[in-house]
Amino acid sequence: MSGFRRGARLGIDVGRARVGVARCDPDGMLAVPVETVRRDDAAIERIAVIAQEYEPLEFVVGLPVNLRGDDTASTTDSREFAAALQARTGVPARLVDERLSTVTAHAALRSSGRTQKNSRSIVDQVAAVVLLQQAIDTEKSTGNPPGVTIPLDEESP
Repeated sequence: MSGFRRGARLGIDVGRARVGVARCDPDGMLAVPVETVRRDDAAIERIAVIAQEYEPLEFVVGLPVNLRGDDTASTTDSREFAAALQARTGVPARLVDERLSTVTAHAALRSSGRTQKNSRSIVDQVAAVVLLQQAIDTEKSTGNPPGVTIPLDEESP
């Protein structure tokens, strides 16, 4: 486990309607779902409350680039959400490529017998779990934290 930074993390899958939240234990053994937060003006505040409970080392926020690795409108949205979350909580946010996390989440739910319709309420949590598990596995195998950090804004409110 050389190079793995010990500490809980919160995985955040930012969507237009919902935000999936997952967490892992301090040793990074297993990512598990926490909740699906409705994407509205109170979303950042709700996740800040969750962060108080779990005291994460960092947020691992999915960065939805397209399959070529280019930015999309959702990429900008995730960056802005992560920056707002970091500014509100003081907890560092790390942006991690999540190209296939939602696809993987849908596939896992389908294979467990759930339809797309009855999976809607939890697919964001499952995508956050997939994203977070990939991030901690990457850090454990390479010894380097995945993704990129958002610079702390000197002029944050």
